[in-house]
Parts: sequence; structure tokens; C-alpha cells
Amino acid sequence: MTGSAFLRLLVEERAGRRCEYCHRPQLDPGLPFQLDHIIPKHAGGPTILENLALACSRCNRCKWGQQTARDPRTGRMVRLFNPRQDRWPAHFRRSQDMLRIYGRTAIGRATVTLLDLNAPTEQTARRFWRKHLIQLFPLRDEK
Repeated sequence: MTGSAFLRLLVEERAGRRCEYCHRPQLDPGLPFQLDHIIPKHAGGPTILENLALACSRCNRCKWGQQTARDPRTGRMVRLFNPRQDRWPAHFRRSQDMLRIYGRTAIGRATVTLLDLNAPTEQTARRFWRKHLIQLFPLRDEK
């Protein structure tokens, strides 16, 4: 196993094979999630375990090289959710029907907005997941 393959395996296992931003389960190993540089490479972020997060292609594409976003409530620029520093439940909560994700904090709200976590396609995917896959991929670290 190459060093990069081993690093990917460590990131996937640490994340429980879920996107560390939206918590979408990685269902098909043939379509792997991406390794997101939390601090982007262009900003000097190294390719080391502590700077990598497992991200679905949608979250990774929306985040791209961003490190900050505007909190829609206050209008201030704030840093994005950092899976290595922050706990998901401190910054986010799910709606009662589990279809939407809400930001509890400025960081959470800015991340939800930038990553468009409540897009209709995301809610449709969560509806399917809730109905068919929750036994295989139970929610964790969200309470």
C-alpha cells in the first residue's frame, strides 16, 4: 500500500466513511469521497492527516479553497467548520425530520450557507438515506 493510499484509509476510518461536513455516508467504494485540505494547499496547508477531512464531492466542490464565509445572520466573515478542531454537534443540528441541517453558531451558519447543505437534492438524498440506510450508517456524534 502506498503512503497516499494509507493516508486515505486513515482519513476514511477516522471519519467513519462519512463526509465530515454534511455527514453523507460513502456508499460506493468505487466512487470514493475526496480528501479535503482543511487549510488549502494554496494557503500553505500540508498534506498530513491533521489537515485532511473526508468530503463528499459536493461539499468539496462548494468549499473549494475557501477558509471563511459570511454568517448570514450577522453579515460577518467567519472561519468555516474545521473537523479537526470543532465538534459537529456544537455547530450544527438536524431538523426533526432529519432532512435539513441548521447552524447553531456563526461558524455553523456560514458553513451551511457556503456548502449549500440544504439544497433540494441534499434533502432528497437524506430522505432516501433515512428511509433505507440508517441501520447501516447510524447517526453518530450529533447529540
